Amino acid sequence: MDDFASFSPKKSDEDWMNEAESVLKAYQGKSEAEILKAIYARAVEGKRNGTLTNEQIDAFYAQFSPMVDGFKRRRLKQLVEQLKKM
Repeated sequence: MDDFASFSPKKSDEDWMNEAESVLKAYQGKSEAEILKAIYARAVEGKRNGTLTNEQIDAFYAQFSPMVDGFKRRRLKQLVEQLKKM
């Protein structure tokens, strides 16, 4: 995952699947905590330097939330809400 700006709600299903596979491969073998820490660190950096918008955070959530179960989806939503308040 290079940055959150690449998560656009206007992507085709094929583009989204290719991107999702790429992200999954990059984080394969890492724990859930490591993945959340990496997402959070990238997001904080983007929010601080003005390159990450709440719309991009929402697009990221919309694309990845269907890939996780209910508990993880709630945790991801909490992370998203926390980031949007920054």
